Amino acid sequence: MPRIRAVLFDMDGVLIDARDWHYEALNRALKLFGFAISRYDHLVTFDGLPTRKKLEMLSREQNLPVRLHGFLNDLKQVYTTEIVHARCKPRFQHEYALSRLKAEGYRMAVASNSVRASIELMMEKSQLRDYLEGIVSNQDVTQAKPAPEIYLKAAAMVGAAPAECLVVEDNANGIAAAQAAGCPLLVVQDVGEVTYDRIAARIAALNATAP
Repeated sequence: MPRIRAVLFDMDGVLIDARDWHYEALNRALKLFGFAISRYDHLVTFDGLPTRKKLEMLSREQNLPVRLHGFLNDLKQVYTTEIVHARCKPRFQHEYALSRLKAEGYRMAVASNSVRASIELMMEKSQLRDYLEGIVSNQDVTQAKPAPEIYLKAAAMVGAAPAECLVVEDNANGIAAAQAAGCPLLVVQDVGEVTYDRIAARIAALNATAP
C-alpha cells in the first residue's frame, strides 16, 4: 500500500449533515404531483443517489411520468438551496480537521453525487471551500456513485494515485465507488465521526503498511 498523500471526502453525511435536506426537498417537489419517497426507502434504497437516478427509479416503481423529471429536478434544487441557506453553518471540528490536514501537506477534494451548485454552496456556507483543491460532482462524470468514476477523477484532480487517496465515506454507494476505484477507506456513520484524530489515525495505520 503506497503512502497516503490526499484525502477525498464525500459531502452529504460526511462534511454536511444534509441527507435529510435532500430528502425533504425532493419530497416537497414530488408531493405537488401526489408522489413521495417513504422514510424507509430513503434510508435503505435512495440515500446517496443523484436526484436524476431517484426520479428514474420512481418512474419504474411508482409510474412517475418521465416528462416531469426535468421540472422536478430543477424544483428540488431550488428547495435544497432554500434549506441550505437556512441551516448550513460552519462546524468547528471539520474546519479544524481540514485546516490541520492542509497544514500537514495533504491535498483534499470533495467527491459527491450532488450537483455542483449544491456542493459549492454548502462548502462556502460551511467555510470549508478554501481547504479544497477542487470538487467533483455528479455533473462532472458519466456515471455517478456506486461507479468509481467520481473517485478516479478526484484522485487525478489532486495529483495522486487512487491508492494514495484516503476516502471518507458514509453510505454503501460511496463505499462501493471508493473500493472500485482502489482507494482505501475511512467509513463513518455521521458527520460527528469526521474528526482530525480519526482521519490522522487511519492515515497512520495505512502508512504503517506502506513499503
